[in-house]
Amino acid sequence: MARWEGNTRGRLERAALDLFREQGYDRTTVAQIAQRAGLTERSFYRWFADKREVLFGGDDLEACYLPAIQAAPEGLGALPTLLTAFAATPQVLRPREFLIERATVIAATPPLRERELIKMVTLAEKLVAALIDRGHDEQTAHLATDIGTAILRLATTRWILGDDTDFTTLLATAHQDLRTVAAT
Repeated sequence: MARWEGNTRGRLERAALDLFREQGYDRTTVAQIAQRAGLTERSFYRWFADKREVLFGGDDLEACYLPAIQAAPEGLGALPTLLTAFAATPQVLRPREFLIERATVIAATPPLRERELIKMVTLAEKLVAALIDRGHDEQTAHLATDIGTAILRLATTRWILGDDTDFTTLLATAHQDLRTVAAT
């Protein structure tokens, strides 16, 4: 096994995604993923609890957003605070091709769709808590998080589909699109 090669997590993610696409999620085993990545099953389990988590492992978004929310200027509203934090999203995004393939595999696999929803709800709960910690009331924190994540989802989708506009501009455009829809 080629243990000395770097980027173990990335190799496992890539191997799993390739196998999920080739033979389906249900027919792919952890042993196959580890073998494709040139690693042992034990190495796999150091990084991920199970094969489902290989597409959801890590808390990169949380680790990116929560400190940015804390560091936002005092007096900034709840939604602008989130949008400021979300501007750092490109720092943790995987390559576009990987994200497109990942979305395809998730869409075709009910347990993975469920896990994606759970992951997003968990992140939203942490965003709400971070806004409350900044002094926003609970209702404002929830509403800002719902609106903010809708804006983030639209901006990220545009980026994944090839829009090379600066991510802050994508967020601003998505925010304006939401305002337009809400006004009609």
